[in-house]
Amino acid sequence: MNCRDDTCVTCSDEAVAVTVVRLLDAGLALADTGRGREVVSVALVDVQPGDVVLVHAKEAIAVVRCGVR
Repeated sequence: MNCRDDTCVTCSDEAVAVTVVRLLDAGLALADTGRGREVVSVALVDVQPGDVVLVHAKEAIAVVRCGVR
């Protein structure tokens, strides 16, 4: 996915809450940022689709809210 601005939403200077849309291979996930979709690493957290995670520099660092499982 290409960024529309100078930086991707999840690469900004702050952590942002995003929703995991789909798990991908190699510890990655497709995430809905509210402004589009980005591929982020979920290697450090245990997540499922629907979970909301905090992401900084394309790395999920915490689960904020669990989705319906």
